[in-house]
Amino acid sequence: MLLHAVTDALLGAAALGDIGELFPDTDPINRNRDSGEMLQVAVQAVRAMGYEVANVDCIAFAQRPKLSAYKQTIRRRISQLLAIDESLVGLKAKTGESVGPVGREEAIQAECIVLLRKAGGGIAGVR
Repeated sequence: MLLHAVTDALLGAAALGDIGELFPDTDPINRNRDSGEMLQVAVQAVRAMGYEVANVDCIAFAQRPKLSAYKQTIRRRISQLLAIDESLVGLKAKTGESVGPVGREEAIQAECIVLLRKAGGGIAGVR
């Protein structure tokens, strides 16, 4: 779920649509497709437009499992998939404090923001 959120944020930051447009669930090739592979395809599309990832900030919302012990490993994997330094990947893990669908363990949620910059230049959209 988190890699899908990163992929969606990346595509959105580059105005390339969303994950469902790039990888429609109606196409059998996308059934059980590796989320890391999907993220790498999205990164290639963004780079083809002349952008690079400046940083990524993610939040994973889950009452259980507790993610604190895995945060460094998750950050490392995201940085590898994006081919960026691990220091450019932020990750926070939040519980629902026993409130709402996350807190009642009915759902797990992920949110992500990606900042792009022109390759070798400034922030995307800023001149």
